[in-house]
Amino acid sequence: MNKLRKGDQVIVTTGRDKGKRGTISLRVDDEHIVVDGVNVAKKHVKPNPLKGTTGGVVDKTMPIHQSNVAIYNPTTAKADRVGVKLLADGKKVRVFKSSGEEIKA
Repeated sequence: MNKLRKGDQVIVTTGRDKGKRGTISLRVDDEHIVVDGVNVAKKHVKPNPLKGTTGGVVDKTMPIHQSNVAIYNPTTAKADRVGVKLLADGKKVRVFKSSGEEIKA
């Protein structure tokens, strides 16, 4: 079970974007995620008249390692860790480590 999923609010804990908050928009692979507004790079794009795109410098959101982010806990307004709790019916749910409450996703 992945502890971080698409649509989760996260806070960046390390790197040049430390402290920024964003939403996970894509899981690239098991370890890398794309967070909106975090790790934005300038990419030089050639024009392509067949596709109708113009050239120039474009901002592109690059993947970041999932160990460099922590899930955002709205009740404490801080970063938190994720735990997995087994319910009575055998289902697994994600919970905040600090409070034990279930993560709504």
